[in-house]
Amino acid sequence: MSAEHPSPSRELICRITDALGFQEMAAPDYVPAVSDLALTSAVLVLLGESPPETGLPGREPCLVFNKRSRAVRQPGDLCFAGGGMARALDGLFARLVRFPCGPLGRWPHRRRWAREQGLIWRWVALYFATALREAFEEMRLNPFRVAFLGPLPPQRLVLFRRILYPMAAWLGGRPRFRPNWEVERIVWIPLTALLDTRNYVHYRVVTPSAAGKRVRDVPALRFRAPSGGEEILWGVTFRITLAFLKTCFSFSPPPLEDLPRVEGRLPEDYLTGGLERTPEASPAVLSR
Repeated sequence: MSAEHPSPSRELICRITDALGFQEMAAPDYVPAVSDLALTSAVLVLLGESPPETGLPGREPCLVFNKRSRAVRQPGDLCFAGGGMARALDGLFARLVRFPCGPLGRWPHRRRWAREQGLIWRWVALYFATALREAFEEMRLNPFRVAFLGPLPPQRLVLFRRILYPMAAWLGGRPRFRPNWEVERIVWIPLTALLDTRNYVHYRVVTPSAAGKRVRDVPALRFRAPSGGEEILWGVTFRITLAFLKTCFSFSPPPLEDLPRVEGRLPEDYLTGGLERTPEASPAVLSR
C-alpha cells in the first residue's frame, strides 16, 4: 500500500507512538525509588492484529493478555506478560534492542528521549528488555518481531509490594504463541471493545485475606468473546490498560456508580496458586 494511503494499522501505530513519545515522564516517578530491584517488574503492553483463530472479524487491532494458570498466584486473572528483572542478562539485552536495527533503535522518538531524558531513557531500555525476555519465556514471543511504541507510567501493586513499569509494543506478522506453564491461554481483546463504555462494569469482588473475606468495589471491563465465555479485566492490569487508553485515545470509562454491577468470588488459593482446579474455584463467579 502506498505511503499516501497508509493502512489503518499503520495510522494506529503512528497515533499511539506519538501519544506515548510526546508524554512527559518525571524522573522521581520513573526511575526506581527502591534500592531493591527485586521489587521492580516490567510488563509488555502488547498490541497486534487478531489472528483468525480468535473468531474476531477481520484483522482487528487488539490488546494481547495472558490468562494466568492455576499454577501461579492470582490464577484466572488477565495480565500482561512480564516479571522481575535479571539485571545482568537484561542489561546485555537492553544494549541489543537499542541497536539501529532493534525495536528501540527504530523508535521515532529515541533521539529526543536520549537527549532530553537520558536517565529515564536508559531505564526504559532496561525495562523493555526485561518485558521482552519475560514475554519470550511465557509465550515464546519473538523479541525482534515487535515495534516499540513507548513507555507508560508506572503502577504500584500494593498487594505484593511491587512497582510495575509497562512498555507498549506492536506485534508484527502472524504470531504462533506457545504459552508456558504460567499461562492458561492467550486472550485478544479488541480496541473497539476497550473503547466501548457498555463493556465496563462495577465489579464487587470477594477476595481472601488473613483476616477473612474482604469485599471490594472496583471498576472493571467485561469482555464476551465471540467463541463464548466471559473475561473480567480488573486490578493493576485494568489500571495499566486505562492509562494506555487515556493517553492514546483520551478515553475514560463512566463513573463507578453509573456502571452495572457484577459480583465475583475469587478462589481460596488466589494468593498462592498451585491447587487443582475445581468448579468452586473458578476465577470469578459472575452474576448481575
